[in-house]
Amino acid sequence: MKFSDILAKLGDAAICNSLNLNKDNDPEIAGMAAVDEATSGTLSYIEGAKFAAMVGKTGASALILPQDEALQAQAQERGIAWIATPEPKLLFARTLKFFYQPWRPTPEIHPTAVIYPNVKIGNDVYIGPHVVVHQGVEIGSGVCIHANVVIYPDAKIGDRTTLHANCTIHERTLIGADCEIHSGAVIGAEGFGFVPTATGWLKVEQSGYTVLEDGVVVGCNSAIDRPAVGETRVGRYTIIDNLVQIGHGCQIGAGCALAGQSGIAGGVKIGNRVILAGQSGIANQVKIGDGAIASAKAGIHSDVAPGEIVSGTPAIPHKQFIKVSTILTRLPDMYQSLKQLQRQINQK
Repeated sequence: MKFSDILAKLGDAAICNSLNLNKDNDPEIAGMAAVDEATSGTLSYIEGAKFAAMVGKTGASALILPQDEALQAQAQERGIAWIATPEPKLLFARTLKFFYQPWRPTPEIHPTAVIYPNVKIGNDVYIGPHVVVHQGVEIGSGVCIHANVVIYPDAKIGDRTTLHANCTIHERTLIGADCEIHSGAVIGAEGFGFVPTATGWLKVEQSGYTVLEDGVVVGCNSAIDRPAVGETRVGRYTIIDNLVQIGHGCQIGAGCALAGQSGIAGGVKIGNRVILAGQSGIANQVKIGDGAIASAKAGIHSDVAPGEIVSGTPAIPHKQFIKVSTILTRLPDMYQSLKQLQRQINQK
């Protein structure tokens, strides 16, 4: 594909580009690459000052650049075609779709699939080898269910949703349209509900529902549990990484991002556009306000206000955490100073 073809596909997003200065520099682009690994015939991107030096080193034939005239001039001098945009990574993501689309099988029901009576299946559905679909399940149109998926009774799968191989959808689970559930994920399994008694733990039956709204993505080997009563709900367009645990009765808002190994205890309420970095953990019944951010390994034991950034265990405001961390590195010197003061006091 010619560089000019890419510009045409991008439309108004690529108005500022090198062809406006030199129409003859229209390289053939065969694929996309990281800027430090790019070779002739590939397109890459530069995001911010951290990687600006790569403009002078990369082997890419074309670059997506920030709106920086100095970088654009440098690329021009090296004969590298370029597109300038306020958000280079976003435009790179959009352009990548021109070169790669995930594999999607032709709609069919594989002969080894086990489909119980009273299952409703929409149009253009793919159901792969050894899939098990229990009674009362509803599957929307355009759904893709890969090999070895198990769907328990009375679950509902919305239009155009993809269930990757070996994921499990339990009963009382409602999955919206355009969702993607990756391999090994378990949606709607029993929450961790037990009551202590004199003779041990009494299991509380988990009769509630698990609801994933439209556009939710769930990563590999993540678990979203159903509650004893009520529902566990994940808001639309929330993205969940691999190995994430969401406990029973949690309410997660729209547009959130939960990174790998995050753990959320039961009854937590998370607002919209919240970000949880890797290995962050949230205790029972905590409330997280809209737009809040928890940094990696944050341990959250109390409510977090909207827009607040927290770090550490127990979590504290991020600016305070930076100060504490700075002092922590000085503790050995401070300890030696304290010992010296104590000796001086004892000698008096």
